[in-house]
Amino acid sequence: MTHAIVLQPLDWLHLFLYYLSISLLAVGGAIATAPDMHRFLVDQQAWLTDMQFSASIAIAQAAPGPNVLFIALLGWHVGLNAGGWGYGLLGATLCMLGIMVPSATLTWLATRWAHRNRQRRAVRAFKQGMAPLVIGLLMATTWVLASAHDSPATDWRLWLLTAATAMLVWRTRLHLLWMLGAGALAGALGWV
Repeated sequence: MTHAIVLQPLDWLHLFLYYLSISLLAVGGAIATAPDMHRFLVDQQAWLTDMQFSASIAIAQAAPGPNVLFIALLGWHVGLNAGGWGYGLLGATLCMLGIMVPSATLTWLATRWAHRNRQRRAVRAFKQGMAPLVIGLLMATTWVLASAHDSPATDWRLWLLTAATAMLVWRTRLHLLWMLGAGALAGALGWV
């Protein structure tokens, strides 16, 4: 399902520059920046629908491989909406280069520096201080993804499932694929 849009060369550049800029904010992984991507792609630019955005994340999370694949799918859908497979490849390429190049370069440089200076108090404090930030970004992502559901604020089953999954991840060594399978079964049975 596509919705037709027209993208000029400056729009493609804007898409690439957006992902360049957001790349360095993805401290919890690219998924942590999904709320801002939704704001940009769906709300501000109207290049994607809510359904395309949510489906891109769901498909990429269900597929084997790195979580960042949803960025390629978002770019792919923007390209498909702009006119077909060729544009889809262009969108996927621009988004992936934009999200990967700055963060990969910074990560490589910072890791080398942090390894050389791992005993410094500031390095240890930085690592400990990042945890609450990452958790907050992931909670915001959860809210955006749950918003595609009928009424996320009042659906107690959705929140109960989310809380139970979080506790299982935190307190057990149960493999995530078992929880993903249980969630898929619950959805197939219409429980959530």
